[in-house]
Amino acid sequence: MRITDTSDLWWKSAVIYCLDVETFFDSNGDGVGDMQGLAARIDYLAQLGVTCIWLMPFYPTPDRDDGYDVTDFYGVDPRLGDHGTFVEMVRTAKDRGMRVIVDLVINHTSDRHPWFVSAKRSVNSPYRDYYVWRDDAPPKGQKNSVFPGEADGIWTKDEKSGQWYLHSFYEHQPDLNVANPRVRDEIARTVGFWLQLGVAGFRVDAVPFLLEVPEGAEMANPHDFLRDVRRFLQRRSSEAVLLGEVNLPYDQQVAYFGANDDGQELTMQFDFAAMQRLYLSLVRQDPAPLVEVLSERPKLPIETQWANFLRNHDELTLDQLSEDERQEVFAALAPDEKQRVYGRGIVRRLPAMLEGDPRRIRMAYSLLFTMPGTPVMFYGEEIGMGENADIPGRQAVRTPMQWSRDKNGGFSDAAASRLVARPPGDGFAPEHVNVADQLEDRESLLHFFRDLISRYRISPELGWGRFEVLSPKGSRVLVHSLQADVGRMVAVHNFSDAPATTAFTVEDEPDGASLVDLLGADRIPLGDRGSIELEVPAYGYRWLRVARPGDGRVT
Repeated sequence: MRITDTSDLWWKSAVIYCLDVETFFDSNGDGVGDMQGLAARIDYLAQLGVTCIWLMPFYPTPDRDDGYDVTDFYGVDPRLGDHGTFVEMVRTAKDRGMRVIVDLVINHTSDRHPWFVSAKRSVNSPYRDYYVWRDDAPPKGQKNSVFPGEADGIWTKDEKSGQWYLHSFYEHQPDLNVANPRVRDEIARTVGFWLQLGVAGFRVDAVPFLLEVPEGAEMANPHDFLRDVRRFLQRRSSEAVLLGEVNLPYDQQVAYFGANDDGQELTMQFDFAAMQRLYLSLVRQDPAPLVEVLSERPKLPIETQWANFLRNHDELTLDQLSEDERQEVFAALAPDEKQRVYGRGIVRRLPAMLEGDPRRIRMAYSLLFTMPGTPVMFYGEEIGMGENADIPGRQAVRTPMQWSRDKNGGFSDAAASRLVARPPGDGFAPEHVNVADQLEDRESLLHFFRDLISRYRISPELGWGRFEVLSPKGSRVLVHSLQADVGRMVAVHNFSDAPATTAFTVEDEPDGASLVDLLGADRIPLGDRGSIELEVPAYGYRWLRVARPGDGRVT
């Protein structure tokens, strides 16, 4: 690779920031965030170092599922703005060097969508086959795997026609029938519409459910539909991406990048397997589970990428862990049953799960930015926001962005998102979990993120490099290398609550090579055959760039 390749494949070294317009910033004081409010905070995101904003659904909606129940794929919810304010926001983001991607929720619609309203009116409606129906009653005892305990089964009877319609999610979210060519055309038009308004791609919701084809439908390979979407996308915009939500084991997940490893389906996918193993490693103070899963990652085509995350807008799912492993993580990070949901997930944000310990929090985020792949942040992570335990379910982590303590920042409420109490004097006081109190504090978590991201952005080997573990098995300190044509980075992370000394070897480097600390001021010469020994504090971390004689890299 050349350094100029990082602009062609921009997503491989991006910093993606997920936010909900409704809860981000209120520009007019009505208690609801809006597009103008987001535009007013674009400079904040630019200063943070964000390069790509991912917008959760902002479409017209009855809002029974936080906007994922859409009534118009081409619209903007009038509470949040209109097409004019949307375009202004996108244009402002581009001017500050940021792209915008939007949620593509095409597995289902709201039951109030005009298509479904028409479909229920008559079996002869032109929109009837936009959805999936069955004549016979579904088997008794049907379960809903997505929302167990909240949704009853996946088939609901339409009393007027006597048929049942499919809903993989809630009853008010009927599934679209992607086997219908007219539905596929509608999806393509939706993609084309938002590309025309300036977006740089889509986060595709619940991809495996999207590709489930009803029994008896004439669609030989549902992955052909995903390939068609990708081809259409790139005809309209060569830089646009599809970032897919595919929570499956690697051996199944890799197929969503493209058949025969051709990379012609999803551009990026969230790595749910690595995320879950990372939490197991944090709980055990042992990097082994994370190392194991990263070593099992399938090799990807050059134009595809893994997206790494520690937290998102849903529950922290642990469904790929064994039952014993899941209970182990539950006991450590969600000891109260109220902090768990669906038998598989946790409804807490990371700082609260780590008991507000600034050492563990910073180590975890340092690890996020040095794992092979592209980091994805959830709004508020940069200031240490916690969940609101008084709100049940997933909504506990979707509270308003904390701009200030006194509501001068809009609708923020210091009690809405909080951390657990910590011992005084640890430099991470709960009352400072807002932007205003951290802006001028060079020791704040916000400034930590700014520094981390600025170093990440000049280190493309982190997104492009070949992953190699340098630390010995059994060590509580993970040392790994990421090497690409443009350079090599060595990352050191101590998972333990005790200081440690780690020895490792950086092989195949020339005489005179050294390690430059990107987060400090040290320059450490490599010993014989690249050997080195480091002392690492409890939950400590180091970013070390290999400096070779005459290479001219900025350090």
